[in-house]
Amino acid sequence: MLVATTEFRPVFSAFDLDADGKISAAELRLCMKAALGEDMSVEDAEALVSSADADGDGLLDEQEFTKLVQLETGEEGRGGLREVFGMYEMKGEGCITPASLKRMLSKLGSHQDIDECQAMICRFDLDGDGVISFEEFKIMMDA
Repeated sequence: MLVATTEFRPVFSAFDLDADGKISAAELRLCMKAALGEDMSVEDAEALVSSADADGDGLLDEQEFTKLVQLETGEEGRGGLREVFGMYEMKGEGCITPASLKRMLSKLGSHQDIDECQAMICRFDLDGDGVISFEEFKIMMDA
């Protein structure tokens, strides 16, 4: 199932550092460094981009980025999904809070206010506790 691109628009925008509507391997590397604190090699970033680059321009547009996220979060990639969740969760809490979402989006260059983050969380907060658990995150990613 192809995930609607609008669900990933804030993440895409955060990775698209120069706001040109495309994500380069260099932008991907920078965001992965900011998000995970780990260096991704040039070769790995280029391979990841080329794995979803349908038009062959060496860049990911929003549709290609969504395809990549879908591939990385498929059944085989559930460990990758846990890593993505870990980027956004409040350390030690096991959930994504409005503050932790705001902090991570800010690190990625997308500055949202706390109300916008609460609204983003509210859309997928199935139990109404004001945060996103890993189970809710999995449902959100499969939406």
